[in-house]
Amino acid sequence: MSRHVTLFTGQWADLPIAELAPKSKEMGFDGLELACWGDHFDVQKALNESDYVEKKWEQLEANGLSCFSISNHLVGQAVCDHIDERHKAILSPEIWGDGDPEGVRQRAAQEMIDTAKAARKFFDAKPGGAPERVVVNGFTGSSIWHLLYSFPPVVPGQIDAGFEDFAKRWKPIMDAFDKEDVYYGLEVHPTEIAFDIASARRALEAIGNHKRFGFNYDPSHLGYQGVDYIKFIYEFRDQIFHAHVKDAWWGHSNGDVGVFGGHTDFGDYRRYWDFRSPGRGDVNFEEVIVALNDIGYHGPLSIEWEDSRMDRFRGGAEACAFTKDMDFSASDVAFDAAFDKEKQ
Repeated sequence: MSRHVTLFTGQWADLPIAELAPKSKEMGFDGLELACWGDHFDVQKALNESDYVEKKWEQLEANGLSCFSISNHLVGQAVCDHIDERHKAILSPEIWGDGDPEGVRQRAAQEMIDTAKAARKFFDAKPGGAPERVVVNGFTGSSIWHLLYSFPPVVPGQIDAGFEDFAKRWKPIMDAFDKEDVYYGLEVHPTEIAFDIASARRALEAIGNHKRFGFNYDPSHLGYQGVDYIKFIYEFRDQIFHAHVKDAWWGHSNGDVGVFGGHTDFGDYRRYWDFRSPGRGDVNFEEVIVALNDIGYHGPLSIEWEDSRMDRFRGGAEACAFTKDMDFSASDVAFDAAFDKEKQ
């Protein structure tokens, strides 16, 4: 059976859900991966308003949509980061507070714990019953991302300290997720504690291979770095809790800008890499589907649509159709079994 195709609403949070939901159905989506910003999913309202989650399901069902995960990238980013004015722009006033960095980190950590509770409450109210695995996707932030290029040379122990800081901050959050029977899928991504295969392995080790901590697989963030995004699937077959369909284009620039981006904006023609609507970039999605089938991933394929050069409604509809067309189930028979006389 083909997987559900959903739209991650994070990049559409300028639209109220009442407007986005019917448009998503028109684009062909089966459901939404609700972002915890805009008015798409409010963690505190889910926890404190008696009918909030029921009304959210009614709103989805009225538009022929479902939901299989929620995402809280913006708050998760603040748990481990060096906090500055950039975070004020993406965090609520309640979490930002007075902007004291450690206070922001602690309030962000509590909000992530609350997100697990809200996710459990939301999916327990799902018509027809909760999914087998309740998943929250997001970021972690990183206290050592700025040490990516090590000059001046890193002091012995600095990188170790960064992974220790990640474990200290995220293990209590994962323990809270465990109490709620909820899983966390880190979107492996530059600026996070895990941004490639090597750092993902180290993050898992740092957090003691916590059973609630895994990954939201997204090939677009791996390919342009030169990371084997198919190998990632096999390497972390037991830790892939969710999957994004997002495409990227790389290696086609005019030579002005390298992989670090040259302080250019997305959509600048000089960039070495950029995001593209699924099917228009360099990610080999056929191999992605084969690998996801091989590891037995049956969750949704959630389109995270980002393409600076394309109208997003045209792109969203095209991406949904592309994903449904290229998805296929694993075979339940061996193609050469019919050669056996007993099976003819």
